Amino acid sequence: MSIRKVLIANRGEIACRIIRSCRDTGVETAAVYSEADAGALHVAQADAAFPIGPAPAAKSYLNQDAILSALQASGADAVHPGYGFLAENARFAEAVERTGRIWIGARPGTIEDMGDKERARDIAKASGVPVLPGSPRLRPGETAGLEEAAEKVGYPLLVKAAAGGGGIGMRLAETPEALQSSVASTQSLAERSFGDGTIYLEHFIARARHIEVQIFGFGDGGGVHFLDRDCSVQRRFQKIIEEAPAPGVPTQTRQAMHEAALALVAHAKYRGAGTVEFIYDRDRQEFFFLEMNTRIQVEHAATEMITGIDLVRAQIALASGDFTPPEQDQISGRGHAIECRLYAERPEKNFLPSPGELSRFRLPAENDALRIDHGLREGDRITPYYDPMIAKVIVRGLDRSDAIERMGAALDAIGIDGVSTNQAFLKQVLLDPVFRSGPPTTRYVEEGSYKSAGVA
Repeated sequence: MSIRKVLIANRGEIACRIIRSCRDTGVETAAVYSEADAGALHVAQADAAFPIGPAPAAKSYLNQDAILSALQASGADAVHPGYGFLAENARFAEAVERTGRIWIGARPGTIEDMGDKERARDIAKASGVPVLPGSPRLRPGETAGLEEAAEKVGYPLLVKAAAGGGGIGMRLAETPEALQSSVASTQSLAERSFGDGTIYLEHFIARARHIEVQIFGFGDGGGVHFLDRDCSVQRRFQKIIEEAPAPGVPTQTRQAMHEAALALVAHAKYRGAGTVEFIYDRDRQEFFFLEMNTRIQVEHAATEMITGIDLVRAQIALASGDFTPPEQDQISGRGHAIECRLYAERPEKNFLPSPGELSRFRLPAENDALRIDHGLREGDRITPYYDPMIAKVIVRGLDRSDAIERMGAALDAIGIDGVSTNQAFLKQVLLDPVFRSGPPTTRYVEEGSYKSAGVA
């Protein structure tokens, strides 16, 4: 079935990103918007737009009934969920398919399997993918055997939300004394964020990198990978800087990661774009399955910059039945890409959000080596209701050193007034010898070596 019109069940930068690919392929778009987003850029760019409720996400972008009503009114024959919100909600995907529309994403059953972190670990094991030691799930109120499970997993460990992903719902417990408070806080956050306070324990590798493989499954067990990315620069388990390909990984280990990711694709008969995420032990040069994200990633642009492949366009083509599967040897990378997430936040205040009006918003001109994805205009407001990301700045260089220099120049050319941003923080990281000498570990930000880099 050819897709004529796509309803985008999202907002901001990713909604604008999807609109761009739809426009390039002659597909019409329908946006949805909350009261806070009535004048948003994604609303202005879409061919049609439909209100879905008040500003809080729970009453709008997470309101399945409101979005399904908008789908009916829009006349769209497909739904693209983007990332976040309902992108990995199996029930919403099923509801879309029950209306007879096309869900542009993984199959609902796969979303459910991979969204359950314990089940995902079991599937990874069955696929032959290495998995870190972990515990069975623990529901709220279940404390019997907690300490024994933690000792078996081994300290330090992460307390993780079983229904969560993308870094939300994790707490580090380095000692038995920290276990109870970490469990309580993770369960509380998981209940608020996902409606499910179930948690599990997973061994934590202190000197680790976060490396992921971008995959694309054909739905029949076949698939390809679009190389890999390093996402180790994080704050509170949320990614800030990503690189493609992941630097400093031995060729044999990199190939093994790619093969493991494709083994999971084959075992699950995965359909569409997705990401298999690994924890990489820098000292032992070993990798372990972390999770699989059954959606497009925030950092997909870094992969697109080196491969020249429009992943959103490929998603739409596969969903419409117009997709020609590429051969793996047709996919290669050119140069090195870095993506920085520019946020309205205060790094000096533990990265607290900084809502307000963008009284000045100046961006450099894009070119083949510079791409800026955003969903804002001068005069728009960063509200407290949603993620405070302003833009994704993506550069491609001849190599990593060249990409770092290009990113520094791009950040220098951005002018923002009205809100505090992490712009100076990003430049400090780029100047830090620890970052420049090689990929840092996931504890890089909390270790704070970047603070010694002077930024004018």
